[in-house]
Amino acid sequence: MAELGLNDHHQNEIINYMRFARSKRGLKLKTVDSCFQDVKESRLVDETFTMDEVTEVLNELQTVVHSEVESELINTSCTNVLLLRQLFSQAEKWYLKLQTDISELENRELLEQVAEFEKAEFTTSSKKSNSEKVKPSRLVPLNEGGTTELLNKEIVRLQEENEKLRSRVKTIELQATNALDEKANLEQMLRDLQIVQGEQKAIIRSKDISDLENTVAALKNEFQKTLNDSTESQKTLEENLVSTKHDLLKVQEQLSVAEKELEKKFQQTAAYRSLKEILTKKNEQIKDLRKRLAKYETED
Repeated sequence: MAELGLNDHHQNEIINYMRFARSKRGLKLKTVDSCFQDVKESRLVDETFTMDEVTEVLNELQTVVHSEVESELINTSCTNVLLLRQLFSQAEKWYLKLQTDISELENRELLEQVAEFEKAEFTTSSKKSNSEKVKPSRLVPLNEGGTTELLNKEIVRLQEENEKLRSRVKTIELQATNALDEKANLEQMLRDLQIVQGEQKAIIRSKDISDLENTVAALKNEFQKTLNDSTESQKTLEENLVSTKHDLLKVQEQLSVAEKELEKKFQQTAAYRSLKEILTKKNEQIKDLRKRLAKYETED
């Protein structure tokens, strides 16, 4: 409808409502006219009336007309509510929320535009012939007309939203995979460091033991050389051997302490702490990503 900016279907609906409103308005005007006619025929029978009689007649006429106009206005308001109820009920089935602008109901320009449309629609002979072909109709069923288009649009919107969610899930899966790979690399680096640490400990232990063995061997050789010298020398050598054994035990104990201190110092190094902190952070990130992934898989 060019005049009001609506399509043909809504144009027919408005024409049907205007026809209904014009019919009700015509009946009510006839009722008001009959009120005046009744007063003329029943009360205005004398040639002269006093002021009180004229006032009484006008008051009675005012009461009747007021009642008729009031009932028509109430009926029109209730009719409009029923019409809005039909529209809102159909909209709610599609989970739509319609809004109205009450201020537009007093827009003089729009009111004059509607009046001109009504006048052109019901006074022009060509318009009359066209409007007589239009039969009053109910609201379009939910499975016909523009509702199919709304349903298709809703399906497309849901499909697009589903694709977005799938894309987000893929992104999170990729992030989780990268985090797992990074964690594996860090764990491998830690294992390599531990291997290097073990090798260093083995080298240190092997060197210390070799030195001790060489010392013991030298002492044994010396003992064998001096064993035949004298008994006193033999005792001295035995004592030296015992002392050497004690020294060996002390050295072994010192070696054990040194190994523990070496391991402690290694754990206090910046590289070890950094790797440990990185592994801890990556474990927390993987846990968080798994939770988020499980959440989106549930929503999907």
